[in-house]
Amino acid sequence: MSHPPEQSVSRPDLLTRRALILVLDGVGCGAAPDTDAYGDTGSDTIGNVARAVGGLRLPNLRRLGLGNATEILGVAPVDHPTAGYGVMLPQSSGKDSTTGHWEIAGLHLERPFPTYPQGFPAEIIDAFTRATGRPVIANTVASGTAVIAEYAEAQQRTGAWIVYTSADSVFQVAAHEEWIPLAELYRACETARAMLVAPHDVSRVIARPFLGTPGAWRRTANRRDYAIQPPGSTLLDVLAAAGVPRDGVGKVDDLFAGRALVSRHTHDNAEGVEAIRQWLDSAPRGFCFANLVDFDQLFGHRNDVPGFRGALEAFDQVLPSLLAALREDDLLFITADHGNDPTTPSTDHARERVPLLAVGPRVRGGPLGTRQTFSDLGATVADWFGLSWRGGGTSFLPQLFAS
Repeated sequence: MSHPPEQSVSRPDLLTRRALILVLDGVGCGAAPDTDAYGDTGSDTIGNVARAVGGLRLPNLRRLGLGNATEILGVAPVDHPTAGYGVMLPQSSGKDSTTGHWEIAGLHLERPFPTYPQGFPAEIIDAFTRATGRPVIANTVASGTAVIAEYAEAQQRTGAWIVYTSADSVFQVAAHEEWIPLAELYRACETARAMLVAPHDVSRVIARPFLGTPGAWRRTANRRDYAIQPPGSTLLDVLAAAGVPRDGVGKVDDLFAGRALVSRHTHDNAEGVEAIRQWLDSAPRGFCFANLVDFDQLFGHRNDVPGFRGALEAFDQVLPSLLAALREDDLLFITADHGNDPTTPSTDHARERVPLLAVGPRVRGGPLGTRQTFSDLGATVADWFGLSWRGGGTSFLPQLFAS
């Protein structure tokens, strides 16, 4: 692929600017125009969670204008929101984290990543077995906790990899850390990543280490994701070419295959918020791309409505500490990458629109409307740093400062 030409940020008024995109993973807010085509009729992650629990208490997000952007029981619109507010529609094909983050960063996909509702074909499994020297068991669609519970003892007996997938485009490999060394698991996932090319170019290969004993298995924090390389230039590439510092929080660098970004990996939302706060307190300038994954990973995929509610309200409680750390030349954007509605029978991602909040000391609150692509956000960040690149989107930066 070709990378963007260098375009330095040299104007004095740009050298102190910072921008933070904070992705609340899986927190969609209602149907997109093509939701039905994805089998997600009725999905409205934050709206349905609110209705299921009799209303959400999100006073800080309400003040920003979340209730102005989308209908949420308990989060009424306010007369004078302090943020720019709106929603964004997905345009890329697919509904996974990689697709959503790539689209935010300006890159659209014309076809979704392949999925395997019947498990992976024999040629893939056979090639993986030959390359790694271990057999494969499972090769099924399952949740990680369920597949480990079912196959862990067989792994102990046979030394085989537990390979599984989901409704997402993922090739997941589970291994007990005391039976198969972590380094070997990581090498096996690197091998899988190299061999999974079109038409089997899955979005992510994921190492899923676990520990424990029968009846008490637990996944560890040593997960690693091996994403496919973005096939075109992204906001991160453009910022890198311009010399704008880039940092990440959470799994974001995994989603971009480590290109033009290094993330501080975090174990949960609380640790992620603390890492964001530290970046806000210390970074002199630049861009931070952050992901808080608990909404999706712990609650959406497990249809845990009370847990999802608790995660939303916990984030709302810590939000003032992030807002208080914003400087004069800062922009904070709060959004999502897809839906994951815990109130529906499905335990998978949902094709949904996502909320958009833009806040900063110089921002005048008001409507940003319905953005036709997530890429409008990446275009706006590029515009904030004085760059001409817009990727697949249109900047709404002028609306943030309109009188």
